[in-house]
Amino acid sequence: MRFVDEARISVRSGNGGNGCVSFRREAHVPKGGPNGGNGGKGGDVIFRASEKLLTLYDFRLKRRYEARNGQPGMGSQCNGRNADDLIIDLPVGTLLYQIDEDENETLIADLSENGKEVAVCSGGRGGFGNEHFKSPTMRTPRFAQPGEKGEEMNVRLELKILADAGLLGLPNAGKSTFISTISAARPKIAPYPFTTLIPNLGVLINDFGEHFVVADIPGLIEGAHEGLGLGHQFLKHVERTSFLVHVLSAEELDADDPWAGFDLLNEELRRYSDELAKRPQLEVINKIDLLSEEELNALKERAAQEKRPVFFMSALEGDGVDALVEKMWRLYEQSREQR
Repeated sequence: MRFVDEARISVRSGNGGNGCVSFRREAHVPKGGPNGGNGGKGGDVIFRASEKLLTLYDFRLKRRYEARNGQPGMGSQCNGRNADDLIIDLPVGTLLYQIDEDENETLIADLSENGKEVAVCSGGRGGFGNEHFKSPTMRTPRFAQPGEKGEEMNVRLELKILADAGLLGLPNAGKSTFISTISAARPKIAPYPFTTLIPNLGVLINDFGEHFVVADIPGLIEGAHEGLGLGHQFLKHVERTSFLVHVLSAEELDADDPWAGFDLLNEELRRYSDELAKRPQLEVINKIDLLSEEELNALKERAAQEKRPVFFMSALEGDGVDALVEKMWRLYEQSREQR
């Protein structure tokens, strides 16, 4: 299934049922009065966050959603049935934007918690039947009230995945291998750039049953904040993360400036969001199995001299992975205490 993180749909609540005009006609009742029932209420449109859904793919296939109308009133004082509400399930982390006639957008809800609901369109009220209007001065009302119309709205859905940690890196940095090593996630892994085309989620679980979610974001390139490459459309997915893990490939390091890749990623984050650039982050050099012992030691010495806390690992062979995961757990616990 394709990962779809945006969709535009229209929704309409149900109309209220019309009131009924009716009079009693029983035998042996010489003065039968009005007995028309009220119409039923139209169904509301309610969006609900559900952890069972992962993408907005279905909303690219169906773009129109309508709640049922209320039933009209009937004679013998029978009120019309209220329509059931239309509940539309969305992935947890979906933002709802109302679109007006001028194509301006207004945020109306953030479905950030499983089970959270928000009603966006109220169903029309049912009309009163003629029994409602009888009075000492109006004994035979021959009219009833029509039901109110439902509401209609154009909505843009935007999904921002919920993860505690976000894996960022240049293409072919080995993030997919890393997330497959530390979790049960099985993303596509291949020796060429841009193998990750959609965000992948992995769950880390410790011995106490605690867990946190890691998101593998597609590789970023210079100019990503302006829409270049694949990563620009996924930068928004790291906005909800508590901390970031920047991963570079050892085979692509610049000998004169080995940390240039980290600086490039940080600059893209800053241009996209100042707040995101200030998020706690870990810097990781991956694929150290491709370096000689002398090259690796030289990198470690330079990081120590520049007081740059860089982690070195081989996600493929497992070297240094435990130390990084332990640090990620500590950052996760710190972020949880600050919430």
